[in-house]
Amino acid sequence: MPHFDLPLDELRTYRPDLPEPDDFDEFWAKTLTEARRHDIAARFVPVDVPLAGVDVFDVTFAGFGGHPVKGWLVLPAGTTEPIPAVVEYIGYGHGRGLPHMHLLWATAGYAHFVMDTRGQGSNADAQGDTADPVGSGPSAPGFMTRGVEDPHDYYYRRVFTDAVRAVEAARSHPLIDATRVAAIGESQGGGITLAVGGLVPDLVAIVSDVPFLCDFPRGATLTDKLPYREIAFYLKARRGHEDRTFRTLSYFDGVHFAARGRAPALFSTALEDQTCPPSTVFAAFNAYTGRERAMEVYRFNGHEGGGFYQKGVQLRWLPQYLNG
Repeated sequence: MPHFDLPLDELRTYRPDLPEPDDFDEFWAKTLTEARRHDIAARFVPVDVPLAGVDVFDVTFAGFGGHPVKGWLVLPAGTTEPIPAVVEYIGYGHGRGLPHMHLLWATAGYAHFVMDTRGQGSNADAQGDTADPVGSGPSAPGFMTRGVEDPHDYYYRRVFTDAVRAVEAARSHPLIDATRVAAIGESQGGGITLAVGGLVPDLVAIVSDVPFLCDFPRGATLTDKLPYREIAFYLKARRGHEDRTFRTLSYFDGVHFAARGRAPALFSTALEDQTCPPSTVFAAFNAYTGRERAMEVYRFNGHEGGGFYQKGVQLRWLPQYLNG
């Protein structure tokens, strides 16, 4: 796919005029207060895996509504003192998968906490183990429009709350240094990372690769690729619901969370990415208010972005904050 979005020089200054709800901060403060009425109840059960160099724990903690959320904690083998941690959120449709899929950060010397995404994980290569026990009204297939008639019912209210609680669960482990925690994610995980960066004020850094869930109005109208296209499918059937739908989505837009982010941030985008168009990524990047931010641009890649090359960039960039 050739370049289809704005030219790169225009992307670097792209700032959409996205209406922000007047009660955005109040909405999220109340949401997290309600969640914290439930004890985090984090459990870390050792898992016997045939892997040298790491110790693995099956994690369960209380997320939105006190619902049990699964995860993995992977530590460098024999860790005896608290070490910095990377909390990771995963891509759309994927679950936490298996422990041997998550070795990078532990082999680099850090604790690696991977959050399962509620209700997702039917992918054969990355199954999920966390239910979403909350129902919703009519929606398009997928997760983008579940409960979209009201921000209190919207699916990503639960996911973003789980993600904040995942940081709290990680920090509760005695072998994690609670003062040195970073958040990281790709695609959906990158969008969740932006939300966590805006809701958790004391992360040491965030890494958001080809993030999804940013600039919803543009994503829903620029690309014909899923998952953004789910919004168009929903509105195609529910004529006249555009204003209500996009108002709900405005409570979950990565652009608004970016405007509240403070930690140093590394972004990446790809100029041939039809799934998460580069203008939606730059909308969040250009809104980011942290003291330090950087963007890696992959000119001839699609949604895979920098792939393992970008992992190398992360391995060079993130330690300066985790080890500080």
